[in-house]
Amino acid sequence: MPKENPIRVALVDDQLLVRSGFRMLINSQFDLEVVAEASNGREAIGSPALAGADVILMDVRMPEMNGIETTEYLLAKQAKGAPGPKVIVLTTFDLDEYALSAIQAGASGFLLKDAPPEELLESIRTVFRGDAVIAPSTTRRLLDHVAPMLRRSTLPDSAHVKAVESLTPREREVFGLIANGKSNPEIAAELFLSEATVKTHVGHILAKLSARDRVQAVVIAYETGIVSP
Repeated sequence: MPKENPIRVALVDDQLLVRSGFRMLINSQFDLEVVAEASNGREAIGSPALAGADVILMDVRMPEMNGIETTEYLLAKQAKGAPGPKVIVLTTFDLDEYALSAIQAGASGFLLKDAPPEELLESIRTVFRGDAVIAPSTTRRLLDHVAPMLRRSTLPDSAHVKAVESLTPREREVFGLIANGKSNPEIAAELFLSEATVKTHVGHILAKLSARDRVQAVVIAYETGIVSP
């Protein structure tokens, strides 16, 4: 029986066994479906089916073209106006500098390959919704770990610092809560606002920061010292 409007997932990993395991897990869910697979980045960027996915699970280390280069390529196409999928980076290493590079390239999340199945599935749904994508504890630990390095590389007159300074007091308040991993309903409850108002604030914040999504906004929060480990 075909699924009704499932979230379309693509798998990019050079290990067939890993892809098979993820495929079985994802396809067992009523709201998720694997629509494309690739064994490396070069194969991925040449796949029309993969470009039509909603969320890509992307391995960091692959032959020919790694996950960082592939993420940059796919998201550069999106930046030029072409719609495209969101990327979750997968790695076997915690606090992996490659994963940080991928997130800075625009990936929407970071997960360990040995994360519990329910965490993997929920991350796909969360990234698809575009809400609180920083929530997985591994992403939080990664950013806490590299926060000093991010701050050291940010100049006082950088575009990100100026963009943060352009936020209104209320936007800055909402930005701080986004950076701490709060979802729109949680922000609404904390600030006694409607969810619609919070959504409007979030949209303005992302536009002012030129941030693709909430993860990119959180990286900017760490860079500019809005949030500290």
